[in-house]
Amino acid sequence: MSHWLISVVVILLSAASALSIDHESYFVFEQKAPDGAVNTFVIRLDDGDAVVKARRIISGDDPADSVQGVIVRERAPYNPGWSYHLAPDSIGFFEFQTEVCDADMAYVEDHLAEVGGSFLPRGFWCPWSSRLVREVSALS
Repeated sequence: MSHWLISVVVILLSAASALSIDHESYFVFEQKAPDGAVNTFVIRLDDGDAVVKARRIISGDDPADSVQGVIVRERAPYNPGWSYHLAPDSIGFFEFQTEVCDADMAYVEDHLAEVGGSFLPRGFWCPWSSRLVREVSALS
């Protein structure tokens, strides 16, 4: 096989590998509550680049391990126990963020009707103490 043909095959295999990322991947992040309890929250990622970044965070190859995104005030079947979830297309990761978007998961639940006003303007939530910890299946 010629070097040119081998190069083409390698490029095609690399592209196929990149496209094989699940269209929907689910990840858990934890947040320590003020009372010391650890709460968990499941996010859905639809973007291949975000999935790759999340997997890099879990493996320890990326320090931006806190989760941020826009709150949707409705239940999601993959995030039991909470009356809200994060819009998948809004989710990102950070190391440092402003204070105005920080809140405890349970506090957000208790004040969900206020999200988007002076509490978490535009519905943007960035829990500082959140840590992405693992990938899960949709039905975990």
